[in-house]
Amino acid sequence: MGAIKCIGILTSGGDAPGMNAAIRAVTRTAIYNGFKVKGIMRGYKGLITGEIIDFTSSSVSNIIQKGGTILKTARCPEFREAEGRQQAYENMCKAEIDALVVIGGDGTITGAQTLAREFDVPIVALPGTIDNDLSGTDSTIGYDTALNTIMEAVDKLRDTATSHERLFFMEVMGNTAGYLALNGALASGAEAAIIPEMETETDQLKNLIDNGFRKSKNSAIVLVAENPATGGAMGLAERVKKEFPQYDARVTILGHLQRGGSPTASDRILASRLGAAAIAALKDGQRNVMIGIHNMEMVYVPFSKALGRSKQVNKDKVELVKILSI
Repeated sequence: MGAIKCIGILTSGGDAPGMNAAIRAVTRTAIYNGFKVKGIMRGYKGLITGEIIDFTSSSVSNIIQKGGTILKTARCPEFREAEGRQQAYENMCKAEIDALVVIGGDGTITGAQTLAREFDVPIVALPGTIDNDLSGTDSTIGYDTALNTIMEAVDKLRDTATSHERLFFMEVMGNTAGYLALNGALASGAEAAIIPEMETETDQLKNLIDNGFRKSKNSAIVLVAENPATGGAMGLAERVKKEFPQYDARVTILGHLQRGGSPTASDRILASRLGAAAIAALKDGQRNVMIGIHNMEMVYVPFSKALGRSKQVNKDKVELVKILSI
């Protein structure tokens, strides 16, 4: 690992608030430790097309407060093919990049795992996704900001829900995970959260209706994780129309609003700590690991574990939403 002189940084997949803070931390910590830094534009696509630029400390000035990613991001089907990865590796060599720090979610880490295995490239990943669905870390970059966005949206929606005495389904992101919906419901005082993790155990919509959500309230807001397992907000509204026509159901889909905005203090601090830890990991001889946070401490998580889908929702929180919604 002593041969590492130049570190490349890329962001890939969906953007997340705090990615810029991570880019800043990786860049400045690397420079502080004597490494050269190169920014790779548009994720793995930029590796294939050779969009690689020199980074200095001033390249990351005044970005910690900005959402999105200054390195841009893009989906890259070509990287799934061996020819695309070969071209990416050749461009790395041409740019004299010895190691990579990649920031993104499960697709990004899957790509990093494959590239590292095929070409023996030292790669460290940072968990950058609002979904918080990577194993081995308590939180991911962007998750806290997205939660705050959801909370503020529910606060606003509550006004019209109460005025019209309606049942509102608000669909939030999450990929295959219900963390945003569940914790968003807790933070906003929503009446329920319908999440993929519980769909095989119970009919969550039927339970909501059977429990008589209108016993003490004339309106309700239910957060729904976007996922075929739950049917999404539109699917649930259709069910209400057919099975419970006495209720006036409406749908709000937050969509990409959840990915935007200035990152919260928590996300800026998390991203800064993870970014600095990535450089420490490379100096320590680590490779093919994601930097996570567990009990407020930085941890090294093998790619295979990060992608293992062993992370579970806290079912005590599911019960707490139910208790606090009476």
